[in-house]
Amino acid sequence: MFRKKLAAAENILILGLGGVGFYLAKRLIHEEYAVTIIEADPKLIQQADGQIDARLIQGNAMSINCWREAGADKMDYLIAVTDNDAVNMMAASIADRFGIKKKIARVRSLEFGNNDSLLTAKDLKLDLLIHPEELVAQETVRLIQINSSNEIIDIAQGEIQLLATDVGRSSPLANRTLQEIAALYNDFPFRVIAIARGITTIIPRGGEIIHEDDHIFIMAANEHLPRLMEVTGMKKKRQQRVMLLGGGLVGSRVAELLEKSVSVRLVEKDEITAQELSLSLAHTDVLHGDGSDGDILIQAGLLDMDTFVATTGENETNIMTCLLAKHICQKNTSSENQKICKTIALVSKEDYLVLAATIGSDIALNKKVMAANEIVKFIRRSEFLSVAHLHGFDTEVVELVAANKSPITKKPLSKLDKFYQDKLIIGSIYRNSRWQIAVGDTHIQADEPVIVVCPSKALKDVRKLFIS
Repeated sequence: MFRKKLAAAENILILGLGGVGFYLAKRLIHEEYAVTIIEADPKLIQQADGQIDARLIQGNAMSINCWREAGADKMDYLIAVTDNDAVNMMAASIADRFGIKKKIARVRSLEFGNNDSLLTAKDLKLDLLIHPEELVAQETVRLIQINSSNEIIDIAQGEIQLLATDVGRSSPLANRTLQEIAALYNDFPFRVIAIARGITTIIPRGGEIIHEDDHIFIMAANEHLPRLMEVTGMKKKRQQRVMLLGGGLVGSRVAELLEKSVSVRLVEKDEITAQELSLSLAHTDVLHGDGSDGDILIQAGLLDMDTFVATTGENETNIMTCLLAKHICQKNTSSENQKICKTIALVSKEDYLVLAATIGSDIALNKKVMAANEIVKFIRRSEFLSVAHLHGFDTEVVELVAANKSPITKKPLSKLDKFYQDKLIIGSIYRNSRWQIAVGDTHIQADEPVIVVCPSKALKDVRKLFIS
């Protein structure tokens, strides 16, 4: 069942440095892949030079000479992420002629690549087709539909749950160390695996104190989820009322996916766009107005909403309107009614993710990060059996297998070198045909699958810990 081993680094050709290209290149280079990039814009080449250790080729992505200069015949992966859908799709055919085995393309249009499309992914010779806006829209819908707008992620075939929640003043976890919390709730096993505090992500040790206003992720077995929700004060309920700010590709798609099952109200600043959306979204209440104005939000019914989602094309607008929406809801919430609207912000700069999730938004989403995560997950699937990115945290959750005589198998978790203890948490281990929460005296054996939590930048170090 779980016998995939970590493999040697491979050669990757990326077309396009804009958008997801630069972020993806940084991720792959950090994980010690050999990356070559073809980019036509000299300014992007100049900006990347010195920031990433990649081979940079200035030229047209459709130039066969550029492909030959890049050594396309020696590449293991093609990743086409230019701003042109047609170029990205055509690149897959060129890559196929060069003998590149795995081909990935970013395509915004939803008319291509699906099983019922005129041209399927197989027709386009693509192994993976990424729709960034669709990824964000689908994830937004998932987050809206889960309990209380706190995030719950299924991993390990649903046997392990990751629960994200804010720590309020009245939380029983506030102002206690993890050791104190474990002693207080010793009737079931769970682990706090990540803390977002300000703009910092912390992989906590036992002496770490949980502060008020921290945003934390907790890992527990699925059977203990109800007890964990009780401890954190999380109530199980479905959300029914959503306000969307911005009717672009993401906002309109979220409305389309939700409108038949959830009450959706969409606020759009552009009058013409608002009129068009009112015709195409038959079950969505579309309003024309400036959502950055608090009075407009109140008039649009913000105080009756369960979730507020900002999906405009401006980072600052999305972050600040989430902060404004949160402030308005808190100001107008009585002590008898503790329901406060939860917020989700679309953020295009990855540096803003943690900031957005801690000062104004309960959850921040970034389409570049999500697209890159999907691509890295695809590339890593031979070694990282699953990858999840924790929203609002600079943190990854990976599932992988310990190789024979690898460092992780040589001593119990509590005896690991401090270098690794500061970089990762072993959250769960698959043993005796079931997943169980790992503790300090757990000693991982060869061929045992484990779930590791670590900062995004530490994936390379995690990899070394699990290979012989």
